[in-house]
Amino acid sequence: MKIFLQGQDRHATNEKHMANGVHIIDPANVYIDEAVQISPGAIIYPGVILEGECKIGKDAIIGANSNLTNTVVGEGAHIRQSVLIDAEVGANAQIGPFAYLRPKANIGEKCKVGSFVEVKNSNIDDGSSVAHLAYIGDSDVGRKVNVGCGVITANYDGKNKHRTTIGNNAFIGSNSNLIAPVTIGEDAFVAAGSTITDDVPDGAMGIARQRQTVKTNWKSPKSS
Repeated sequence: MKIFLQGQDRHATNEKHMANGVHIIDPANVYIDEAVQISPGAIIYPGVILEGECKIGKDAIIGANSNLTNTVVGEGAHIRQSVLIDAEVGANAQIGPFAYLRPKANIGEKCKVGSFVEVKNSNIDDGSSVAHLAYIGDSDVGRKVNVGCGVITANYDGKNKHRTTIGNNAFIGSNSNLIAPVTIGEDAFVAAGSTITDDVPDGAMGIARQRQTVKTNWKSPKSS
């Protein structure tokens, strides 16, 4: 694999893609490896690095300062300031800004993987959203699932990796921990702030948190 083509070779590569209908906004600041395939209509912003055998679909947008390695991006998908390695992104999906897709991250069509989300060795099916501040590792996420802010799939027990399964149309509330191996059923709901260690059946709600205690007429010693 020849990476970071220098001088005339790099410019010639960029010019070849532009002649084929690819819009490269600032060719002097875009680095495209020889094996990369880009379909007409795609837009490449400044600071982009495309390494290895990337495939960029028609009308896809690769936003500024994104770094893609051996990654497939579907038609109309939009990548914003993110790092993708050995990943696959479906048509019309939205990635970033500042997302990190690690090897075997497979993102379906019309999905959203937002700010500061890391996905590794996981399948996220069509129409699902992991909008911000989450870790999805060794997981199978169904269609039209909503994963809230701060959700973590706890996949590693210190010795082995385990998988998490989330069914179609499930809702995972913010700041929840899913301790793998665990299955969240279709149309199931996990209440915000829960640490889930047991399966949640289809259509059920999982709540795993201590009840709030309020001590009235209490004042911190520091405030006296």
